[in-house]
Amino acid sequence: MDDKTYRKCTHGLTIVYTGNGKGKTTAALGLCLRAVGHGNKVAIIQFIKSNWPYGEVEGLKRLGPDVHLESLGAGCIGLPGDDKPIEEHKAAAQQALEAARQTIGEANYNTVILDEIHVAAKLNLIRTQDILELIRMKPTQMNLVLTGRDAHDDVIAAADLVTEMREIKHPFQNGYLGKQGIDF
Repeated sequence: MDDKTYRKCTHGLTIVYTGNGKGKTTAALGLCLRAVGHGNKVAIIQFIKSNWPYGEVEGLKRLGPDVHLESLGAGCIGLPGDDKPIEEHKAAAQQALEAARQTIGEANYNTVILDEIHVAAKLNLIRTQDILELIRMKPTQMNLVLTGRDAHDDVIAAADLVTEMREIKHPFQNGYLGKQGIDF
C-alpha cells in the first residue's frame, strides 16, 4: 500500500467510455443500475439508436420513474439496411443535442448518459465543441457519462474518468450477427 492519502469525491464526474471493443453502452447502463440502486435519478439520451426495441430499452422500463430514456437517433447510420439520407441522421443528432442541453441545464437528474455521442461527433452529425460545451455546462454535482467509439482527444482531456474498450475477439469476426440479449 502506498502513502497516498485518499479523500471522498463529493462532486459529479465526467466519464468517457470509448474504444473499438464491445461494452461502452453496457458499462454506462451498469452505472445507471448502480445509481438507481442508491436512489439517484438517471437520464439517458441516445444519439444514434432509434426507437427500435433494444433489450436495454425494455430493461430500463423496469427501473420505473427513476430512469428517463430518449432514443432520438435515426438508427445505426451506415449499417446494412440504413437508407436514410445523412440530413435525417444529422437532424436527429441535433435534436438529441438539444435534449442533452435541456436535460443538463434543468439539473433534475443525478446522472446523465449521452449514449453514442462520440460516434455522432465522429460522423460530423454534431461538433466536438458541442460535447465540450455540455461538459462545461454540467452542474457540479451531476455525473455526465459519454459513450461511443472515437472519443476526441479534447473530450478525453476534459473528462475525469476514461475507459477504453479494446476488442480482442468478437463473434462478428466469424460471420455471426449480433446476439439478442448480448449485442442488442
